[in-house]
Amino acid sequence: MAAVDDLQFEEFGDVATSLAANPDATTINIEGPGETLKRLGPPRGSGREEDDELLGNDDSDKTELLAGQKKSSPFWTFEYYQTFFDVDTYQVFDRIKGSLLPIPGKNFVRLYIRSNPDLYGPFWICATLVFAIAISGNLSNFLIHLGEKTYHYVPEFRKVSIAATIIYAYAWLVPFALWGFLLWRNSKVMNIVSYSFLEIVCVYGYSLFIYIPTAILWIIPQKAVRWILVMMALGISGSVLAMTFWPAVREDNRRVALATIVTIVLLHTLLSVGCLAYFFDAPEVDHPPTTAVVPNQTIVAAKSS
Repeated sequence: MAAVDDLQFEEFGDVATSLAANPDATTINIEGPGETLKRLGPPRGSGREEDDELLGNDDSDKTELLAGQKKSSPFWTFEYYQTFFDVDTYQVFDRIKGSLLPIPGKNFVRLYIRSNPDLYGPFWICATLVFAIAISGNLSNFLIHLGEKTYHYVPEFRKVSIAATIIYAYAWLVPFALWGFLLWRNSKVMNIVSYSFLEIVCVYGYSLFIYIPTAILWIIPQKAVRWILVMMALGISGSVLAMTFWPAVREDNRRVALATIVTIVLLHTLLSVGCLAYFFDAPEVDHPPTTAVVPNQTIVAAKSS
């Protein structure tokens, strides 16, 4: 029969110390199956690296869901619309930088917008662009006719209202039409990428920022310089739109996808070229030539006999 001292419990110290004292001792690791899986982690090389680079990672989707949970106020309340302007200066500058320096193969929405789409940046970008086009158009007209004695400068305030109508109509109506078209195509063809109306408005708003410095430089009274500037601005902003909306239509019919991207770029081209032609390259007004007043003279003709 075992002695009483042999049946007493004994506390052991650190496992490493015990193994150092008795290397032949046997140890048992009691660990749940879930702990082993946590240590191993998810398998790598799943073949989704290309899609992750193009569309972003799962963190942006989680942030989007959390952001969607915050927007739970009724639409008639001030808190509902306040969320659309809940953005800091760093985010606005980062999105502006992304619209000026598009990265090939990267999605603008996934990289900059999806975590928190806003209307603050697009609203003020459009407002600044309106005044930049109107003021620069007036200054351009003044510089063209500078030095003409018969020219009298009159500020054209109507250009502000015309520019505001064109810019805001483009920044809202075109995204609305594109959003409806994408919804209709998604009901027929399941696409991997889908955008909300707010995200599309945000993309179009930030893509117009490049035209603010371009409109200021349009004051230069050289048509060649103006057309070079408009082509550069069109190339930068058009590439942002094309690379953003191509993933949303690439799973569709090839002709439909290409026609959608071409239409987006053509409408953007029409906006830039139309603003340049109307506000800066307007035909000059022909001033009627001044007639010199000649005093009446009596001409006496001698009749020959």
